[in-house]
Amino acid sequence: MVRRGNSNGHDMRILNAIRQIIRAADIESRRLAAQHDVTSTQLVALMAVVEKGSVTAHDIAQRIHVSASTLVGVLDRLEAKKLIQRQRSADDRRQVEITPSPAGRRLVAATPPPLQHALRRALSQLSHAEREQLSRALERLVTNMGAGDIDASPMLEISAVQP
Repeated sequence: MVRRGNSNGHDMRILNAIRQIIRAADIESRRLAAQHDVTSTQLVALMAVVEKGSVTAHDIAQRIHVSASTLVGVLDRLEAKKLIQRQRSADDRRQVEITPSPAGRRLVAATPPPLQHALRRALSQLSHAEREQLSRALERLVTNMGAGDIDASPMLEISAVQP
Protein backbone atom coordinates (compact mmCIF):
# COMPACT_ATOMS: atom_id res chain seq x y z
CA MET A 1 0.00 0.00 0.00
CA VAL A 2 1.33 3.41 -1.01
CA ARG A 3 1.02 6.04 1.68
CA ARG A 4 -0.15 9.30 0.17
CA GLY A 5 -0.33 11.60 3.19
CA ASN A 6 -0.06 15.35 2.74
CA SER A 7 2.14 15.75 -0.32
CA ASN A 8 1.08 19.34 -0.99
CA GLY A 9 4.44 20.76 0.16
CA HIS A 10 6.33 18.47 -2.20
CA ASP A 11 3.84 19.06 -4.98
CA MET A 12 4.35 22.81 -4.77
CA ARG A 13 8.15 22.46 -4.64
CA ILE A 14 8.08 20.27 -7.76
CA LEU A 15 5.70 22.61 -9.57
CA ASN A 16 7.86 25.61 -8.68
CA ALA A 17 11.04 23.86 -9.88
CA ILE A 18 9.38 22.97 -13.20
CA ARG A 19 8.17 26.56 -13.58
CA GLN A 20 11.70 27.86 -12.91
CA ILE A 21 13.17 25.54 -15.55
CA ILE A 22 10.51 26.59 -18.08
CA ARG A 23 11.08 30.25 -17.22
CA ALA A 24 14.85 29.85 -17.61
CA ALA A 25 14.27 28.36 -21.08
CA ASP A 26 11.99 31.27 -22.00
CA ILE A 27 14.49 33.86 -20.73
CA GLU A 28 17.31 32.16 -22.65
CA SER A 29 15.25 32.08 -25.85
CA ARG A 30 14.36 35.76 -25.54
CA ARG A 31 17.98 36.69 -24.77
CA LEU A 32 19.17 34.83 -27.86
CA ALA A 33 16.55 36.50 -30.00
CA ALA A 34 17.45 39.96 -28.71
CA GLN A 35 21.24 39.64 -28.76
CA HIS A 36 21.80 37.46 -31.81
CA ASP A 37 18.57 37.70 -33.80
CA VAL A 38 17.99 33.93 -33.58
CA THR A 39 15.69 31.74 -31.53
CA SER A 40 17.06 28.82 -29.56
CA THR A 41 15.60 26.40 -32.14
CA GLN A 42 17.29 28.31 -34.96
CA LEU A 43 20.58 28.31 -33.06
CA VAL A 44 20.48 24.59 -32.33
CA ALA A 45 19.64 23.85 -35.98
CA LEU A 46 22.51 26.10 -37.07
CA MET A 47 24.83 24.35 -34.59
CA ALA A 48 23.91 21.01 -36.16
CA VAL A 49 24.72 22.37 -39.62
CA VAL A 50 28.04 23.85 -38.48
CA GLU A 51 28.96 20.64 -36.69
CA LYS A 52 28.35 18.48 -39.77
CA GLY A 53 29.49 20.99 -42.41
CA SER A 54 26.97 19.71 -44.94
CA VAL A 55 23.74 18.00 -43.97
CA THR A 56 20.22 17.33 -45.22
CA ALA A 57 17.09 18.78 -43.62
CA HIS A 58 15.98 15.26 -42.72
CA ASP A 59 19.22 14.69 -40.80
CA ILE A 60 18.87 18.00 -38.95
CA ALA A 61 15.24 17.27 -38.01
CA GLN A 62 16.21 13.89 -36.58
CA ARG A 63 19.24 15.29 -34.77
CA ILE A 64 17.43 18.15 -33.05
CA HIS A 65 14.09 16.37 -32.63
CA VAL A 66 11.78 18.69 -34.57
CA SER A 67 9.25 17.85 -37.24
CA ALA A 68 10.13 18.36 -40.88
CA SER A 69 7.42 21.02 -41.21
CA THR A 70 8.82 22.97 -38.24
CA LEU A 71 12.33 22.71 -39.63
CA VAL A 72 11.35 24.14 -43.03
CA GLY A 73 10.40 27.44 -41.38
CA VAL A 74 13.54 27.43 -39.25
CA LEU A 75 15.73 26.86 -42.32
CA ASP A 76 13.86 29.54 -44.28
CA ARG A 77 14.62 32.07 -41.54
CA LEU A 78 18.27 30.99 -41.27
CA GLU A 79 18.66 31.29 -45.03
CA ALA A 80 16.99 34.71 -45.07
CA LYS A 81 19.52 35.83 -42.43
CA LYS A 82 22.30 34.45 -44.66
CA LEU A 83 23.43 32.01 -41.95
CA ILE A 84 23.03 28.89 -44.13
CA GLN A 85 22.98 28.01 -47.80
CA ARG A 86 20.83 25.36 -49.46
CA GLN A 87 21.75 23.68 -52.73
CA ARG A 88 20.85 20.52 -54.61
CA SER A 89 23.17 17.60 -54.07
CA ALA A 90 25.47 16.87 -56.99
CA ASP A 91 25.11 13.15 -56.23
CA ASP A 92 21.33 13.03 -55.83
CA ARG A 93 19.33 15.95 -57.22
CA ARG A 94 16.39 15.00 -54.97
CA GLN A 95 18.47 15.87 -51.92
CA VAL A 96 19.13 19.41 -50.73
CA GLU A 97 22.39 19.96 -48.88
CA ILE A 98 22.51 22.60 -46.19
CA THR A 99 25.84 24.22 -45.39
CA PRO A 100 26.72 27.00 -42.97
CA SER A 101 27.74 30.35 -44.34
CA PRO A 102 30.78 32.11 -42.88
CA ALA A 103 28.34 34.34 -40.96
CA GLY A 104 26.62 31.22 -39.59
CA ARG A 105 29.93 29.80 -38.41
CA ARG A 106 30.83 33.12 -36.75
CA LEU A 107 27.45 33.27 -35.01
CA VAL A 108 27.82 29.75 -33.58
CA ALA A 109 31.35 30.56 -32.40
CA ALA A 110 30.23 33.82 -30.77
CA THR A 111 26.99 32.64 -29.22
CA PRO A 112 26.94 31.14 -25.75
CA PRO A 113 25.57 27.61 -25.54
CA PRO A 114 21.79 27.39 -25.31
CA LEU A 115 20.00 26.37 -22.14
CA GLN A 116 20.22 22.70 -23.08
CA HIS A 117 23.96 22.81 -22.48
CA ALA A 118 23.50 24.58 -19.15
CA LEU A 119 21.07 21.84 -18.17
CA ARG A 120 23.53 19.16 -19.28
CA ARG A 121 26.27 20.78 -17.16
CA ALA A 122 23.93 20.99 -14.15
CA LEU A 123 22.89 17.35 -14.55
CA SER A 124 26.53 16.29 -14.77
CA GLN A 125 26.97 17.56 -11.21
CA LEU A 126 24.50 14.93 -9.99
CA SER A 127 25.59 11.39 -9.26
CA HIS A 128 24.65 8.61 -11.67
CA ALA A 129 22.10 7.35 -9.14
CA GLU A 130 20.57 10.83 -8.78
CA ARG A 131 20.29 11.25 -12.57
CA GLU A 132 18.71 7.81 -12.87
CA GLN A 133 16.22 8.56 -10.10
CA LEU A 134 15.37 11.95 -11.58
CA SER A 135 14.90 10.61 -15.10
CA ARG A 136 12.66 7.79 -13.91
CA ALA A 137 10.57 10.12 -11.77
CA LEU A 138 10.14 12.64 -14.60
CA GLU A 139 9.30 9.94 -17.14
CA ARG A 140 6.70 8.52 -14.77
CA LEU A 141 5.27 12.00 -14.19
CA VAL A 142 4.98 12.51 -17.96
CA THR A 143 3.24 9.14 -18.30
CA ASN A 144 0.88 9.83 -15.38
CA MET A 145 -0.06 13.16 -16.97
CA GLY A 146 -0.80 11.45 -20.29
CA ALA A 147 1.78 13.71 -21.90
CA GLY A 148 3.94 11.02 -23.49
CA ASP A 149 2.79 11.85 -27.02
CA ILE A 150 3.45 15.58 -26.74
CA ASP A 151 6.31 16.75 -28.98
CA ALA A 152 8.82 18.30 -26.61
CA SER A 153 10.95 19.89 -29.33
CA PRO A 154 13.44 21.38 -29.43
CA MET A 155 15.97 18.79 -28.44
CA LEU A 156 18.25 18.21 -25.60
CA GLU A 157 20.60 15.94 -27.49
CA ILE A 158 22.73 18.15 -29.69
CA SER A 159 26.40 18.00 -28.85
CA ALA A 160 28.53 21.05 -28.32
CA VAL A 161 29.94 22.57 -31.47
CA GLN A 162 33.60 23.47 -31.56
CA PRO A 163 34.24 26.72 -33.48
